[in-house]
Amino acid sequence: MSQKAASQKTAKAAKNVKPATTSTKSLLVENRVFKPAAEFSKKARISSMAQYRKMHEESLRHPEKFFAREAKELAWRKPFKKVLDWKCPNAKWFTGGQLNVSENCLDRHLDGPRKTKAAIIWEGEPGEKRVITYQQLHRDVCRFSNVLKRHKVRKGDRVVIYMPMVPEAAVAMLACTRIGAVHSVVFGGFSAESIKDRVLDSGATVVITADGGYRRGAVVPLKKNVDDALKGGDTPVKTVIVLRRTGQDVHIEEGRDYWWHRELEYVDANCPAVALDSEAPLFILYTSGSTGKPKGILHSTAGYLLHAQMTCKYVFDLRDDDVYWCTADIGWVTGHSYMVYGPLAMGATSLMYEGAPNWPENDRFWRIIEEYAVTVFYTAPTAIRAFMKWGDDWLKKHDLSSLRLLGTVGEPINPEAWMWYHKLVGGGRCPIVDTWWQTETGGHMITPIPGATPTKPGTATLPFFGVDAAIVDDLGKEVGTNEQGKLVIRKPWPSMLRGIWGDKKRYQDTYWSEFKGWYFAGDGARRDKDGYIWIIGRIDDVLNVAGHRLGTAEVESALVSHPAVAESAVVGRPDELKGQGVVCFVTVKEGVKAGRELADALKSHVRKVIGPVATPDEIRFAAALPKTRSGKIMRRLLKQIAAGETLKGDTTTLEDINVIAALAAASGED
Repeated sequence: MSQKAASQKTAKAAKNVKPATTSTKSLLVENRVFKPAAEFSKKARISSMAQYRKMHEESLRHPEKFFAREAKELAWRKPFKKVLDWKCPNAKWFTGGQLNVSENCLDRHLDGPRKTKAAIIWEGEPGEKRVITYQQLHRDVCRFSNVLKRHKVRKGDRVVIYMPMVPEAAVAMLACTRIGAVHSVVFGGFSAESIKDRVLDSGATVVITADGGYRRGAVVPLKKNVDDALKGGDTPVKTVIVLRRTGQDVHIEEGRDYWWHRELEYVDANCPAVALDSEAPLFILYTSGSTGKPKGILHSTAGYLLHAQMTCKYVFDLRDDDVYWCTADIGWVTGHSYMVYGPLAMGATSLMYEGAPNWPENDRFWRIIEEYAVTVFYTAPTAIRAFMKWGDDWLKKHDLSSLRLLGTVGEPINPEAWMWYHKLVGGGRCPIVDTWWQTETGGHMITPIPGATPTKPGTATLPFFGVDAAIVDDLGKEVGTNEQGKLVIRKPWPSMLRGIWGDKKRYQDTYWSEFKGWYFAGDGARRDKDGYIWIIGRIDDVLNVAGHRLGTAEVESALVSHPAVAESAVVGRPDELKGQGVVCFVTVKEGVKAGRELADALKSHVRKVIGPVATPDEIRFAAALPKTRSGKIMRRLLKQIAAGETLKGDTTTLEDINVIAALAAASGED
C-alpha cells in the first residue's frame, strides 16, 4: 500500500469509529502477591509498609523537612538556605547551597576503607578484565580533568561523550562534573547525523570518543562516525580526544584530534573539585526515537544527585559488600543514574560490561554473575524475554546463588517474564524492584521498596518518596479502580528535569500544558484495588478499537502468558470499521512451530484472557523484533509495517537492520 493510500485509509477509519471514552476498565487482574522475605526485611533500611507509608506521607506533606534530612548525607561545600523554590514549571532545589558531584562520588570515600575498595569492575567483550579502586578512579578523573582544562574547557562548557562501555567513559563524565563542564553522552549506537545534531544543539566544543568499540565480535567505528559528523567544519567543535580501545587505524586530524593516552603525559593528578551551585547544569541527555530537532533534557546538580543516591539506598538497598550490576549502556539515563552517579555516591562497587548478552554464547550474563558473585542485578524486560526465548539450560549451567535482589527497567514487564525472572534467576528468594521512571525524571518514580512492599508480577507498585502520582482522565479527574487514564505527577521532585536545552517554550508545551501545574509523563496507567500502579504504555500506543481504549502492554502480556510465546509487540493499523485493528508481532520459544494453527490459538488465548475487544486481527510471526542496541522495541517501525506504509525515519540505532526487511516481507500467519 502506498503512503497516500494508507493515509486515506486512516482518515476513513477515523470517521467510522465511535469516540473512545476517557477511561476504560482493565480486564486483566493479577492475584499473585509476593511478600518480602522476613530475612531480607530484617536487614533492610525500610522493613515494613507502615514505615514506607509514614516516610512517603512526610515526603509529600513536609518535603522541606524530609529532603533537608536526606540531603545531609551529601558532602556540601556551602549549606543550602532553602529546600525548594517552586514556580511551575521551574523548580530550584537546595538554593544557596554548593557542592560537587565528582567530590561526592569519589573524594569523600577516600578517608576510610573505601579508598582501596573496587569502584568499578569492568569486563570487555573480548574478555579483558579490570578492577579500579576508588583511589585509582579518583586519580584517573583528576588527571583527565586536567586534560580537559588544558584544552580550555571551563565551567558551563558543553562536552559530548561518544564512547564504548569502558571505564574511561565514566572517567570522562566525572571529569566534566569535577570542573563544572556540562556533559552530553551520546549512545555509541547512534549515527554520525545524530552526533552532529547533538553537537549543534548543545554547542559542544569538545568531543570525547574512542577509535572503536566491540559489539558481538565486530568493531563499531566510533571515531569514523565522529569524523563524518564533523565534516565541513560547520560545528563548534575545536577538540576531539580519542581513546585507544580497539587499536584499529583511524584518521587523526592535526590540530583537532588528540590521543587520550598521550594527553595524560602532560598533566598531573592534582585537580581540586570546584564548588558548584546546587542548580548548576550537570548534563544534557537527548531523548531517542523522536523525529525533528533532538530534545535535550537538562538535569542539574544537587537534586539529581540526591535522588540518585536515595534510590540506590532505598530501592536497591545497596550495601558496602554488594557487587551491583546495571546492564544499561552508559549512553542512556539508566547508565547515568544507576551505573555511575547513584552507586558511586553510595560508595558501592559497580560492574560494567562492554558487550552483548549473547556473545560469544547465550549465557554471558550468567557467567559474569557467577564469576563476580553479583548480588544486585538490574536489567531490562526485553533482555529477560530474550533469555526466556534462548531456554533455561543456559542459565542452569551457572551458580546464581550470590544474587539477593533483582530489578527491571525500561518498559513494563509482563507477568510471565516477571515470574520467570523470579523463579529461575532469583531462585524464588530475591525481591524484584520493577521501576518506572524516565529520562526526564532522573531517577525512580514508581517502585517497590524491597524490604517492605508486597509485589505483584507486572506492576511497579507505589510511588517513591516525594512523588505525588495520580491517574486522571482528560479533564484531570482521578479515574476509578482499574480504569485506564493518564499518569501525572502533581508535585515537584528533586531530580526532575530543569528544562529542554535552549527551548523554554518546548519544555512548557511538552510537559506542563496538558494539565496546569502537573507534569504529564506521556504514559497511560491504571491503579488496582490495592492502590498499585500498572503502566500500560505510552498514550500514543493506546489503541482505539471500536470505541474502546486498549493498552498494547496488556495485549502483549496476554500473548506472552501463552507457553509458546517468548516475546511480542502489539501495534494498531487503520481499520475501516473499528478505527484500529490489533496487529501482533510474535516471537516464539525455541522448538515451537509457528503457523496458522498457533496463530488461531493465540487469538483465542487473548480473547479468553482480556476479552473479545482485544482479539488480534493479525498475528505475524517473527524470528526477532526490531530493537535498538539498548533493547527497546522500535514500535514506530512496526506501526508502519502493519499499515503497509513506506518505512521512514532513522533506523541507524537498530541492532540488526535485517530484522526489518524480514518483517516487511513476512506474510502474516503462514
